[in-house]
Amino acid sequence: MATRWLTQEQQRWWRAYLLGTAALQEALNRQLETDAEISLSEYEILVRLSEAPQRTVRMSELAASVMHSRSRLTHTVSRMERRGLVERQACEDDGRGINCVLTPIGFDLLDRTAPGHVEAVRTHLVDLLTDEEFRVLGHVMEKIAAGPQAD
Repeated sequence: MATRWLTQEQQRWWRAYLLGTAALQEALNRQLETDAEISLSEYEILVRLSEAPQRTVRMSELAASVMHSRSRLTHTVSRMERRGLVERQACEDDGRGINCVLTPIGFDLLDRTAPGHVEAVRTHLVDLLTDEEFRVLGHVMEKIAAGPQAD
């Protein structure tokens, strides 16, 4: 099968995507590190837990929802657990499963950090785009997230 090289314009947009996403990730990580000494991935875990019933999510479901491997999630949750932000508990309905639970300390940190994070998202993304551009970006990212599934 012949290689389907990117056109010059496609190469430009591909590189812009790489640079833009790296700059956005860096800005959001910097804000969270400065304000709360947590990473963007740790913040996302706090958010997912805060939105769940009883602020509890099974570790395997949490890994899938934040697009982490199980081993990466385990390391991240271990760091967060040492800080008292989350705790792991055995699943009541399945003795083999482990739940991740948001602690009051973790919820308080999220509550204090969310306004600064939302402002950073606005500054480094939302306010740079028109409403239509942001809507299109959202649709594009949904397609990418649902993209070709690994076999």
